Amino acid sequence: MKTVFIGIAGGTGSGKSTFTKRLKEYFGDNLTVIYHDNYYRRRDDIDFEHRKLINYDHPDSLETSLLIEHIKQLKNGHEVEGPLYDFTQHNRSDKTVLIKPCKVIIVEGILVLHETQLSELFDYKIYLDADADERILRRAARDIKMRGRELPDIIAQYLSTVKPMHNLFVEPTKSVADIIINSALNEAAFDIVKTKIESIIVSNQD
Repeated sequence: MKTVFIGIAGGTGSGKSTFTKRLKEYFGDNLTVIYHDNYYRRRDDIDFEHRKLINYDHPDSLETSLLIEHIKQLKNGHEVEGPLYDFTQHNRSDKTVLIKPCKVIIVEGILVLHETQLSELFDYKIYLDADADERILRRAARDIKMRGRELPDIIAQYLSTVKPMHNLFVEPTKSVADIIINSALNEAAFDIVKTKIESIIVSNQD
């Protein structure tokens, strides 16, 4: 069985997770999702208050080399133990998740198309685009509800790191995408991607 890899990138709050979740719900066990966010570096060397100040939107905050290694192992038919990240602690969890080769694997994250060594491993590359105002509102709602953050901290982080890093590292990756989608709820775009994945799965029957 050949595993086909799809990279889904886009700015924070652009709808990547929503789009990816819809695909996962539709295809079930035929599709696996790997989140680049889980590959944030372990930072046991500094305390919680200092971990809060790390620029998590810079490529250096991620252990992308480990993700690349894991994708290569999956391409060769091997299972891997993927990391899990605890956003409430701003640190990698001690728990891991078993990732098995699958017909289609989506790798999702704001910077998955940034590093050439990673993006070249994808058979298809998708970029989710969205208005900046919409993105920050979605991010704030998510961080408050799911990650226990306070609004003043979210605003400060957005202005100091998220926005400038988006302009510097994320937005330019649109140029390497095969498909640019303007909304996670764009039904026409979803149907196109869904149909393509269906054809991949059918042609990749054991």
